[in-house]
Amino acid sequence: ASMEGPIKIEIPPASDPGPMIAVPVRAGRSEARVGIVDVDGLILNQNLSGLYSVGENPVSAFREKLEAAAADPAVRSIVVRVNSPGGSVTAADILAEELARFRRETGRPVVACLMDLATSGAYYVAVGGDRIVAHPTSITGGIGALINHFNLQDASAQFNARSGAVKSGEKVDMGSYSGPLSDDDAGLLQEMVDGFRDRFRDRVADRRRAMTREDFAAIQDGRVVPAAKALKLHMIDRVGYVHEAIEEAESLSGQSGGEVVIFQRTGYPAHSIYAITPAPVD
Repeated sequence: ASMEGPIKIEIPPASDPGPMIAVPVRAGRSEARVGIVDVDGLILNQNLSGLYSVGENPVSAFREKLEAAAADPAVRSIVVRVNSPGGSVTAADILAEELARFRRETGRPVVACLMDLATSGAYYVAVGGDRIVAHPTSITGGIGALINHFNLQDASAQFNARSGAVKSGEKVDMGSYSGPLSDDDAGLLQEMVDGFRDRFRDRVADRRRAMTREDFAAIQDGRVVPAAKALKLHMIDRVGYVHEAIEEAESLSGQSGGEVVIFQRTGYPAHSIYAITPAPVD
């Protein structure tokens, strides 16, 4: 068989997945609701796909979920269910600000529930809750910031490739992979990450008033710790499961036995308190 002539391929436009809606995942005995807002995968302000992702822009989706929760008068409190290794400094900071805005504008309590991971930027977001509940096997912490630098000068030389950049200023290519970092460049980048770390530490100190100098000294190197250790260091308030986080939220709102809903896109399946947005396959 053969085919001749031009072939026309049309790619359909991306479909609108619909708005965030409240999907019931636990029946209740009262009109009051607890809303679950999940933060899963890398926290980046860009559309994501594949492993460790929720398939869409996490920052935009988080904002939409909070807006949906705020617009529902039956939602008296929310549980922010976190399962993330962190992400970019700015994206995590935006999520933290949006959560603070939700608390200011609605006055509704927020409980953070830490799942497998809530490290780095994910913990930065979690401390914005009124209470933090971590699973017994959760890993959290990582208070700090990181800028990766790779020196590929020797690898490039294997292919006889040489950098020939034309620069408008001495520092325009600071951190380039074409050579080692100079002491001056390393100092500037160190100053930058130290500033990010200090902002992170200040936020934790403001939100986790029970943490002592000794607590901070134990994790000042940016290490991550298991839930039991985090509890001793006053980084969290309780070790428990999602059910306990929901109980905490109900206790703070003064409303118990209500329906539990999770905020998802229209048509996405959600049948339990552990449901997450399906990740697309590349």
